Amino acid sequence: MKITQSYPAFRFAISICLCLGLQATAKASDYGTSGLIDIPTARFDEDGMFSFGASNDERHRQFHLTYQALPWLQGTFRYSGFNDFFRWDRNYEVKARLWKEDQYLPQVAVGIRDIVGTGIFGSEYLVSNKRLGNTDITLGIGWGRLSGKGVMANPLKELDDRFSVRSAQTGEGGDFSLGDFFSGPRVGVFGGVSHKLADLPITTMIEYNPDQYEFDLSRGGERPKSPWSFGVSWRALPGMDLRFSLQHGSEVGFGFRSYLNSKADPVRRPDDQFISSYFLASSQMPNQINKKRWYDRLLYDMERSGLILVEGSLSQDENHAKLVVGNSSYMIWSDAISRLTALADIHLPASVRSIYFVVEELGHRPITVKVPRPSTSYSENARTTLKNIEFLSGRTDSAPQYKTSFVTHKINTTLNLKSRFQLFDPDDPARYQVYADIATEYILSDRWAVRSTIALDLENNFDESNRLQSNSVLPKVRSDIVRYLIEGDSGLEKLILENRDTIGRSIHYRAFGGYLETMYAGIGGELLYWPHKSRLAIGMSLALARQRDFDRGLGLRSYKVFTGHLSAFWATPFHNFDVAIHAGQYLAEDLGATFEVRRTFRNGWQVGVWATLTDVPFEDFGEGSFDKGMFFQIPLDNFFRAKNRNTLSTAIRPIQRDGGQRLENFSGNIFWGLRGSRYDAFVRDPRLLP
Repeated sequence: MKITQSYPAFRFAISICLCLGLQATAKASDYGTSGLIDIPTARFDEDGMFSFGASNDERHRQFHLTYQALPWLQGTFRYSGFNDFFRWDRNYEVKARLWKEDQYLPQVAVGIRDIVGTGIFGSEYLVSNKRLGNTDITLGIGWGRLSGKGVMANPLKELDDRFSVRSAQTGEGGDFSLGDFFSGPRVGVFGGVSHKLADLPITTMIEYNPDQYEFDLSRGGERPKSPWSFGVSWRALPGMDLRFSLQHGSEVGFGFRSYLNSKADPVRRPDDQFISSYFLASSQMPNQINKKRWYDRLLYDMERSGLILVEGSLSQDENHAKLVVGNSSYMIWSDAISRLTALADIHLPASVRSIYFVVEELGHRPITVKVPRPSTSYSENARTTLKNIEFLSGRTDSAPQYKTSFVTHKINTTLNLKSRFQLFDPDDPARYQVYADIATEYILSDRWAVRSTIALDLENNFDESNRLQSNSVLPKVRSDIVRYLIEGDSGLEKLILENRDTIGRSIHYRAFGGYLETMYAGIGGELLYWPHKSRLAIGMSLALARQRDFDRGLGLRSYKVFTGHLSAFWATPFHNFDVAIHAGQYLAEDLGATFEVRRTFRNGWQVGVWATLTDVPFEDFGEGSFDKGMFFQIPLDNFFRAKNRNTLSTAIRPIQRDGGQRLENFSGNIFWGLRGSRYDAFVRDPRLLP
């Protein structure tokens, strides 16, 4: 067996997988999709299952990300390297279940391998599975590479003659080869059997794979000696599978897969225990807290609970209280409201019967939660209590009775260790940088703040990249990123002046100016109209941007552009999916639209995909044909002992070119920032939704 060198991406993958853990419901193939060794099966993971894995055999090295987007839909992104000749390839696979297994019928699925890619792994399949005790039988028919030499004529030729011809060409990637899907003169048969050993975390596999590896053969590789392969999968740890295989009679392979369920509710940690300020002597509290004022006592207890009290007022008859509140600790806002209700019940005047909690999120006020005061409306029936909670639009008050005097004109500084990766480069699987991140915040007023971030390089290998000089025929608005990470390995990441607020009850805005991101400075703003119970929202973002110098100092280059988008958002009622369309002018002055879909869970997980098509022809765009990628937001609450709302957000592009590029985090982001505090995030029971 050929032993390949260790790559940073592989080491990174190992470290990530140690953090994951859960039971998977299907085995993954070396291609990432649920399957046997190389062939797919009709099995699927649990809804919301996210997995990462890698495999290595004598032909290929593969890194793969797989997500169970719906109970019946699975998607995989792969990054494949060829061991016999230097080439890396990026490709996607989609598999959909047609129907479930029952007593008599097998489970059946249809899939397309390399649906958006170069076509090197292009194949389509219809596959079935039937379980007999601990044994699972797979049988399918395949087109493209899975047809092999073929066993019968393509039946789809009877529908249209175009199905009789399949192109043998491979391209630059990124294009949908619709004309090739399910085409070719003949189809082949593939299949196999897996058996779970009783009382052991081991599954044995045997498969028949008709793939003739024509692409490998055309580059000097060898044809497989046998279509038969054998393997074993071992659940070594919770959330970790290891695989070993003997493929095609003479080739050895191994791999791993780690997985977790992004749909699972977050770990509920008990609230911190402390003696309420109501029972403390004045000498036991900070000097600025006036024990005689209910607002001060509540403020002190909320801060100790990881919550924020911004302002408060009582109605004229003192039967109602309105409290503007923030949340820095509870991943789920409904948990924060529960804690807030308990604290407010202790400190509010006895006359108060109901409490209006105005939620403040990222400087915006999207919703108000009206809660009956527990001590005056107790009911043993939780359903009755739930019915009495109301969800209203956000509120503003020009003259609140009480207002917290947050510290202003003071610099708050944090130091973090961060890393950045440029993954899936066609020439090398990973470039990386480890750097110290010095972030400062200077609060000017309730709404205005100056924020900056400085990066100090500790280690990077971007200077080894073969893409220092971009070959783009478009304005080099993104493809020069490697120069920024080499010439500006240390430098100013961000220095902005920003204002955020809510106008009335449904219009949220932000205005910004300064050094916005690694490559651009500029000024601009964003506006979002989103009625609190509506599933529809519209927005607009505008900016005048100018390219920064490569050293990431204060200097600017000559290239400048006006960029802006009109956005429409739909918070669908289906499986927590949100859809957005952004149409406008991009950084390279190309015109077009971005379509994105994200799925968000109560625990803070967010997974999505996007694609951008503009008036730039595919050949001018270059490798990849058009901009596309995946988005992940991972909650970090489980990695820390204390409750927090911190998340790790990252976008993964197969390759970044210059077409269809927007300003990072400054175009159509208010909607996503408010996702955790929107109406149906509080109402879990669908019967209570409008």
